[in-house]
Amino acid sequence: MKEGKKINLLTAQNTAIVLFFIGFYGLCARRNIIKTIISLGIMGGGVILYFISINHQPNSMPPIMGEVGIVYADPLPQALVITAIVVGISVTAVALVMFISMYHTYGTTNWQKVKKMLNERKNK
Repeated sequence: MKEGKKINLLTAQNTAIVLFFIGFYGLCARRNIIKTIISLGIMGGGVILYFISINHQPNSMPPIMGEVGIVYADPLPQALVITAIVVGISVTAVALVMFISMYHTYGTTNWQKVKKMLNERKNK
């Protein structure tokens, strides 16, 4: 019997996919606004980890020097990740500011209660 390659299930890509879907579950299943904002952050972290790990090449060098015969790292995923980090922090900050304003207006952290109060205001 031939021995095949050992399958490694604990990779950065699999971890990124699991993180993304944990965040997606939290986004869909939770009624608390703070937990929803945290879930968005977890989803963003999963996407960033996936972008970093998708193009990883062992023993690659930064593309600074022009030497021949060396495997260079692709700088594009790194630039996308930096942009994603900045956008993720900005979205989290804006979401928290909106949450604080909503909490002062409605006095709750539950999406369903806020929706119910908005419907009651509309019907008046």
